[in-house]
Amino acid sequence: MPHDPMTLPDDLPAPVDDGAAAHLLGSRLPSVSLPGTDGSRVDLAALPGLTVIYAYPRTGVPGEDPLVPHWDQIPGARGCTPESCGFRDHHRELADLGVRVFGLSTQPTPYQQEAAGRLHLPFPLLSDASLELTRAARLPTFDVAGESLHKRFTLLVEDGVVSHVWYPVFPPDSHAAEVLEHLRAVAS
Repeated sequence: MPHDPMTLPDDLPAPVDDGAAAHLLGSRLPSVSLPGTDGSRVDLAALPGLTVIYAYPRTGVPGEDPLVPHWDQIPGARGCTPESCGFRDHHRELADLGVRVFGLSTQPTPYQQEAAGRLHLPFPLLSDASLELTRAARLPTFDVAGESLHKRFTLLVEDGVVSHVWYPVFPPDSHAAEVLEHLRAVAS
């Protein structure tokens, strides 16, 4: 049966907090310019106001097999496409709160552009294929099939400083609603 990136298995293993994101809260993001799927270059550290950056391992393509046969058994690996769609579906509400959104992965921009177009994302996906930001900020990663991928986490950044960290993120398909709920609570 072909792999469907939108459908999450019922027995998806939950990731555990291994402390790999603990140092991020209160930190200033390093100044690194990343290419976006909209043709822009974005330095997340230089953005004023509130920014949500959700990091994910990699998006899948309908009908293609996952990166490795046991992808679904890697805690936190599966669910990138539904997570992106959640941020797409809540984008207007987040924008109404004055929050900009970016997805972040180590996939190259052309691969991300396919996903952004197919999923009709109203925000750019940023590529850290060179791992420059990942290494400078010590972002949580895991290695599989010769690739270094982000573990799933989300940062709320205010004027370049991380003010909230979601890690690990699970389940990924309802995470955007969780972020929106948090932002509404702190805005009131």
